[in-house]
Amino acid sequence: MELNVLNIKGQETGRKVTLDESIFGIEPNDHVLYLDVKQYLGNQRQGTAKAKERSEHAGSTRKLGRQKGGGGARHGDINSPLLKGGGRVFGPKPRDYRTKLNKKVKVLARKSALTYKAQEDAIIILENFTFDAPKTKDFINITKNLKVEGKKTLLLLPSLDKNVYLSARNLPRAEVMIASTLNAYKVLNADVLIVTEDSLKSINETLTK
Repeated sequence: MELNVLNIKGQETGRKVTLDESIFGIEPNDHVLYLDVKQYLGNQRQGTAKAKERSEHAGSTRKLGRQKGGGGARHGDINSPLLKGGGRVFGPKPRDYRTKLNKKVKVLARKSALTYKAQEDAIIILENFTFDAPKTKDFINITKNLKVEGKKTLLLLPSLDKNVYLSARNLPRAEVMIASTLNAYKVLNADVLIVTEDSLKSINETLTK
């Protein structure tokens, strides 16, 4: 697939790039995508949720009523889960939600996600650019020129550009990432993928090793 290279004004530069079929044209593997997205979301969790069980509540251990004949469900002390303010049954405990995936699985997931974006014509190739100073208005103008204003956009840069990053930080539907740290979740979560020329080279190098 060939795509025109655009500048930040949304105009064609006259150059074209060819997307590598081994990355942007494979048969997507949905199960691998599920595993990669699940791992990413799990890794974002702190795993610090905690609820007290009946043995951890501060309260009398005296049995409130007789075992039988009360006309209701039997229960013991005031910390019983059957009573308001009692302990919780099988409540959450601190745990580690992180999982492990093989590198080849991760690579396949990223290729599958990029292939879906290519099939949806949701990839824009942008010539390399930078800002002299952080300015959100300049970034908004780029999205307007590329006709992606209001859409979830993911801009891929070959390396950290602080001015570009700070310019997009306050926009809730825009995100800037380094191409080498790309993951399937971020690709699938974006409506449009904006890739600079050098970022495309970085993606090719990372995913064809």
